[in-house]
Amino acid sequence: MKDSRFRKKIPVCVAWLSISTILLTSFSGCLYSFTGSSVPPHLKTIAIPLFEDQSGFGEPNLREDLTKQLIDLFVNDNSLALADRSTADSMLEGTITAVSDAPSVIAPGEQVSRRRLTITVHVTFQDLKLRKKVWEKDFTNWGEYELGKEVRTVALTDAINKIADDILIETVSGW
Repeated sequence: MKDSRFRKKIPVCVAWLSISTILLTSFSGCLYSFTGSSVPPHLKTIAIPLFEDQSGFGEPNLREDLTKQLIDLFVNDNSLALADRSTADSMLEGTITAVSDAPSVIAPGEQVSRRRLTITVHVTFQDLKLRKKVWEKDFTNWGEYELGKEVRTVALTDAINKIADDILIETVSGW
């Protein structure tokens, strides 16, 4: 008699386990789709005013180069169309807060052979339609160059490109 009741309970347990598994799998798929893949539908445009440079580093075109790289990335990404500040749905503002140029590789005899140029930028992304700050964050990245060669500008460009990529990713996939 115990055997017959046990046999009847097994299919019920298997059915509940199957249903639970299906529901959990479906629910986890929904959670994944809501986290970080695209910009909300009410945001169609973005304004990117010229970034400020408070680093004191003295690179004359630093803020223009960073702003231009960001604009180019957003235009190519096509998630948000570029717009004027007065008509945009969102805005990305930033300030270059620090630039450092420090040794990164020291060769035998305490000779510096490579240097690392590091840039830090403070950025704010605002939803102008809902009138709220979406995020505010510091981004830091770097580029390296060898001494004796006039390639500091290549390291600077590398750091700018990395930071711009990080900002784009945070903006379009941080949802």
